[in-house]
Amino acid sequence: MRITSALVDPALLDLPWSTPLEEWPAQHLVALPQGISRHIVRFVRLGGYVYAVKETGERVAEREYDLLRALERIDFPSVEAVAIVADRQTDEGEPLDPVLITRHLQFSLPYRALFSNTLRPETMGRLLDALAALIVRMHLTGFFWGDCSLSNTLFRRDAGAFAAYLVDAETGALHHALSNGQRGEDLEIARVNIFGEALDLQAAGLLHESIDPEMVCEEVVQRYERLWHEITYEQQVEREARHDIEGRIRRLNELGFDVAEVAMSTIDNGRYLVRPKVVDAGYHTRRLIRLTGLDAEENQARRLLNNLDAYRAESDLTDEQQAAHRWLTEVFEPVVRAVPAHLRRKLEPQELFSQIIEHKWLLSERAGRDVGMGPAVQSFLADVLVHRPDEQAVLGVEVPTAG
Repeated sequence: MRITSALVDPALLDLPWSTPLEEWPAQHLVALPQGISRHIVRFVRLGGYVYAVKETGERVAEREYDLLRALERIDFPSVEAVAIVADRQTDEGEPLDPVLITRHLQFSLPYRALFSNTLRPETMGRLLDALAALIVRMHLTGFFWGDCSLSNTLFRRDAGAFAAYLVDAETGALHHALSNGQRGEDLEIARVNIFGEALDLQAAGLLHESIDPEMVCEEVVQRYERLWHEITYEQQVEREARHDIEGRIRRLNELGFDVAEVAMSTIDNGRYLVRPKVVDAGYHTRRLIRLTGLDAEENQARRLLNNLDAYRAESDLTDEQQAAHRWLTEVFEPVVRAVPAHLRRKLEPQELFSQIIEHKWLLSERAGRDVGMGPAVQSFLADVLVHRPDEQAVLGVEVPTAG
């Protein structure tokens, strides 16, 4: 027996590897909802964690293990590969198939478990939104799935919505970028697979009578295409229409995608061609610290970096570090210093600047134009900040009195 593992856990050796997976005794297994799979899959508990064990071919197991490890390194929403166990034999010396071990995603469910009671159409819509968003993230990453389906996805409930995770990558391939043809092939595979799965649900009486199986598969593709367009289309804006760029970024944020940077190039008649670069959440906190030294929460960091990127584009600065230094000294610090001393205990600087950006957005929305930072700061101080309680006092921190 040979174990290739990213997890050093001697308990792996205690599992009954000389027994076919289908015959493993119950004392080693954990009863969890399980989706449809072409392979034998069992769940086991080791050291406080639950793992999925799947019998498959050795080359397939190695390929999927490598792909899942690569996806983990780029923080893609997928299960985590743990080990491959190969060269298995029965006690009589008969060869057994290798197995791939992945860590079970806590609180996740296969789609059939979600349909154990008939789902309402609006709940189905949220499920399809999650799957469409997963496929979009996958294609932005350069990952070709090759077997996109509900069966190969796990879902976690997320404040009234669902978050989707890739659970089977054996047919996948990771590229630098995908062509339109590769994306189209993935979508066609998804359409066929999901149509079959919806028919299966209908035959089992688990599909709401108002839901057409053909509609289900077409809806996934349509939701994908709308989301892909919003993320990737190149937008033409007038030189003075910075507000339109901010609106685009906000729409992407509301869809659950972060914007790392905005690529802008000039075209005829004094207009810009704008295309945002979309990344996964968590990126902005790390990037803000690297560029400015400011430590902020993710939503704060997103707003600050959006402001920094807009400043960099307007200033025609190609060097990112130089732009960050100038933004810090010419934009962020003057705004923070503009707050009178008796109001500075109300909000920490990062939150203060973040709220001023939001206030500026609301003022610009009402005015139908960019009102500028100076008027936004003065309006925020006079109309908003002065009425807020001291945040430090609210948090139970003793605030020294002046004089």
